[in-house]
Amino acid sequence: MSLANRYDFVLIFDVRDGNPNGDPDAGNLPRLDAETGHGLVTDVALKRKVRNYVAMTRDQEPRDPQPGEKRFEIYVREKAILNLQHQRAYSALNLDAPATEEPTDAAADKKAAKDKKRKGSGDDVNKARDWMCQNFFDVRTFGAVMSTGVNCGQVRGPVQLTFARSVDPIIAQEHSITRMAVATEAEAEKQDGDNRTMGRKHTVPYGLYVAHGFVSSFLARQTGFGEDDLALLWQALAQMFEHDRSASRGEMSTRGLYVFKHDSELGNAQAHALFERIKIARAESVDVPRSFDDYTVLFDGNPIGAGSDQSLGNGVTLLRPA
Repeated sequence: MSLANRYDFVLIFDVRDGNPNGDPDAGNLPRLDAETGHGLVTDVALKRKVRNYVAMTRDQEPRDPQPGEKRFEIYVREKAILNLQHQRAYSALNLDAPATEEPTDAAADKKAAKDKKRKGSGDDVNKARDWMCQNFFDVRTFGAVMSTGVNCGQVRGPVQLTFARSVDPIIAQEHSITRMAVATEAEAEKQDGDNRTMGRKHTVPYGLYVAHGFVSSFLARQTGFGEDDLALLWQALAQMFEHDRSASRGEMSTRGLYVFKHDSELGNAQAHALFERIKIARAESVDVPRSFDDYTVLFDGNPIGAGSDQSLGNGVTLLRPA
């Protein structure tokens, strides 16, 4: 069932004694805004966790709606070869996949003909794109550029996320760690039998992060993103950290998911005006926050507690899916 409403949402999560998103250009230090000191988590990192959750819970044959139908496969996954995924679309639809080799004939007319074949016909590309949307959850959710190699076109996803930003400035602590073993005999000989090796680990003592998201019903109609996909997205955002534990990430938890549902597809209020109604206040007695209890989430100046959906008037409803 296709979407008939616009959605804007606020995702609140925290990290304790972990690195929520390391920066490879800075020695894997936690990402931060250099001017303000506020921590950052990229939209790509959040989408990765959604993909991992969907792959773990839905990308299995016994869970498919119909035998052989794989609506919840993941396109961008570890060690995936994307051009082979494109080839699957052409094979499943019994289409002639466009050639991917570079033309070697020097004649201009033959080169042009091969270039045209390599790009594929418009109808075939559209069919292949639709097949990719139907079978891959992340393609119909976040979109994808699938024009490399075998051409399956491009898709603009209906769900978009911003970077997450911490409520307060963070500090990155650096810890020395040791390993009581070495990898080779040569390393052991150099240490005269003392097999300890040194390493470094970066953590944020505590950080509360906020990200904003958007769901367009118009783009959802183009990709086939429906109500079942939306429900799975809310579930993934609420539970994705519960199944993504690692020593480097410390303890991460979703602390709130607040969804603004518009009565219309165009929307009944501007997203930024809705987001600004949610404020996060640090307790006056707390100088250095170290837990979620040190904060209060406010809506229109009042604490948000667990409860049912709330009509805000003017065609907008505040949902609490998590």
